[in-house]
Amino acid sequence: MRETEEMMELAAAHGVAADVEVIAADDATEAMERLARADVRYRFVIDIGNTRKDSSDEVSHIS
Repeated sequence: MRETEEMMELAAAHGVAADVEVIAADDATEAMERLARADVRYRFVIDIGNTRKDSSDEVSHIS
């Protein structure tokens, strides 16, 4: 673990970060198709937070 922490600290100190493409959970199938076609430039990150906010209107609350 210490080596990982040192690597992360070094990356942060030098402004090294990952390039990502944020996608909605609904777009996961399309992302997998793009992976199969090698049509991906950045790492995909699924935006679960906004997906949950969009679907929160459909959730019924039991009191």
